[in-house]
Amino acid sequence: MKTVLGWVVVGVVLGLATAGSAVTIDTVPVGDPGNVGEGSGESYGGYGPNRICGAVDYAYRIGKYEVTAGQYCEFLNAVADTDAYGLYNTNMWSSSSGCKIERTGNSPNYQYSVASDWANRPVNYVSYWDSCRFANWLHNGQPSGAQGAGTTERGAYTLDGYNGIDGRTIQRNPGWNWAVTSEDEWYKAAYYKGGGANAGYFDYPTNSDTAPSNVLGNPTDPGNNATYYNNGYTIGSPYYRTEVGAHENSDSPYGTFDQGGNVWEWNESVVYEGSDYSYRGLRGGSFIDNGGSLHASVRVDSFDPAIEGYTVGFRVSEVPEPGSMAVLALGGIGMVVRRRGLGR
Repeated sequence: MKTVLGWVVVGVVLGLATAGSAVTIDTVPVGDPGNVGEGSGESYGGYGPNRICGAVDYAYRIGKYEVTAGQYCEFLNAVADTDAYGLYNTNMWSSSSGCKIERTGNSPNYQYSVASDWANRPVNYVSYWDSCRFANWLHNGQPSGAQGAGTTERGAYTLDGYNGIDGRTIQRNPGWNWAVTSEDEWYKAAYYKGGGANAGYFDYPTNSDTAPSNVLGNPTDPGNNATYYNNGYTIGSPYYRTEVGAHENSDSPYGTFDQGGNVWEWNESVVYEGSDYSYRGLRGGSFIDNGGSLHASVRVDSFDPAIEGYTVGFRVSEVPEPGSMAVLALGGIGMVVRRRGLGR
């Protein structure tokens, strides 16, 4: 279990795995509970089905950065000795677009490593269900062992082996403490100006209504930069994706980085439903998309949850455990698009 100290210091300690290294997820607080949402989608100048987005009636924390290849590699080493549910995609290593996580050995003794110059870049080639299993693993305290109820299949989500193209009934369970971001959590952290219940929203997740440049700045740069395509890539081969947080002065109003560009990020929203399939939400654009994909009005509706794309990653959200909140209170501590760009 997470300790109270682990919450106060913003995720410095998430829990103790029985083997390997504990993964640290840096998070930032998102307050202003009960804020008003705003329209997003085609009728609001963007893309995809219309919806009122961003209203969240509780305080939460969200990943300051996208989940990285290094963090996901630790996850694989903890639970994927046999990899029963396909958490690893061979393209992570073999593809020129992969995040350079390599698998060696044979089942049931797989081992995973990540190239040092890729460890702090976002993981890719992950499905929505992979993202949910990572969240379950965090929720369960980062245990080591076979993929099952106590590691990846139960927790924030009840998966029990599901890896299909529908799964619309699989939603966040009550009592969650780590999860894949909901669309509203993601949208609020990216665009909401903060400071009250009706503060309004920026158009871009860089504290701005002006499209960011795609230039990788330096520490003295005034900000409003992101990793996307604009008559050229932000950085070229072999990376194309920047290290998380590389645009130092281009954070969102709540302090997140790279919610615009780098990779698309899964969210829980069921954006489109067919008779025997449903699509989960993606937000934020990627390194191969133009600046329009970063806009608040763009909702992708064309990716089924089982697909693992080279431009797709994810981010997680956290709420404190009820017991931790009670101890904190008693102690008086307090809480100091475009479809072409999805890279199937």
